[in-house]
Amino acid sequence: MTGPSLRERALRYLARRDHSRAELARKLAPHGSAGEVEAMLDRMEELSLQSDARMAANWVRGHAGRFGRARLQSELAHRGVPPELIEEALAGNDAASELERARAVWQAKFHAAPADAREWARQARFLHARGFTAELIRAVLREEPENARETSR
Repeated sequence: MTGPSLRERALRYLARRDHSRAELARKLAPHGSAGEVEAMLDRMEELSLQSDARMAANWVRGHAGRFGRARLQSELAHRGVPPELIEEALAGNDAASELERARAVWQAKFHAAPADAREWARQARFLHARGFTAELIRAVLREEPENARETSR
């Protein structure tokens, strides 16, 4: 008994969420020849069922509240999105919104400013892992918590 066709598999993957062309190719590769997979990917793109630009924009929109620009770039590159589409998807994220996101992420995890160097380093590592730059991390951790809350309102 044969399994679902290549087309059915592609449609199932795309029905769950947007996939980059590279992700979809990787998932479909075990189920067809390279030529069949490429033809199917071309057809999905032709029908506007698969779009790297749409996938990148949706992914950024869904994850921007939790991650900084560097992490967003890294994740999209890992998913096989071309660099020019990554930049296009991240174009709406300016420095002011990046600072606000860093504050929000920090406030959700830590409710008090670091009391000592060890705590400061722990909080800085957390923000760094979320993809925020060292400059933003210093700005967030040097603020008074009351000032950060007032500016975010």
